[in-house]
Amino acid sequence: MSNIKIIGIGGTNGAGKDTVGHTLALKHNFLFVSVTDLLREECKKRGLPVTRENLRTISAEWRREYGLGVLMDMAVNEYRQLEEKYAGVAIASLRNPYEADRVHELGGMVLWVDANPKTRYERIQKNAQDRGRAVEDIRTFEQFLADEEAEMHPPAGGDEATLNMSGVKVKADILLLNDETNLEDFELFVEKQLFG
Repeated sequence: MSNIKIIGIGGTNGAGKDTVGHTLALKHNFLFVSVTDLLREECKKRGLPVTRENLRTISAEWRREYGLGVLMDMAVNEYRQLEEKYAGVAIASLRNPYEADRVHELGGMVLWVDANPKTRYERIQKNAQDRGRAVEDIRTFEQFLADEEAEMHPPAGGDEATLNMSGVKVKADILLLNDETNLEDFELFVEKQLFG
């Protein structure tokens, strides 16, 4: 288990987590698994609209039922089925500190990607239609900030299965700031941080 390369990617919404994952996939032959996409698929299976609230609810439900590292384990299991084809697995988006713990238990590292809130909001609004997530992503800046606050800190009375992205940030091995709008520069920066 400790011989597989695992990179867990956490960060704020619109900071570039998927960009990091795609960079690792394209340039370093990593399998990129978006656990948020796994949750989106579950919403569709249940006939629920894909909203941030429904994604949060399902992820907490799964953590309570299957263990706090369940989303990481699902991603690693997907990788294991294709292990001979890839150099490792990049997993986004870590949103609970126990997911960071699980990546570390498996011998991996955790990245935290962040950027200025206004920059992130503008990126999300610009790309929402192209990513097929208009219903999920198009909202006011104030709603964007409120959603992020709900995901950064556990709610009052919440248990350890709820979202706590600030807890992931504290456990990150590498912090990447992505205020750059030039995608190539950011990709080169990611590579330098990870592979020297």
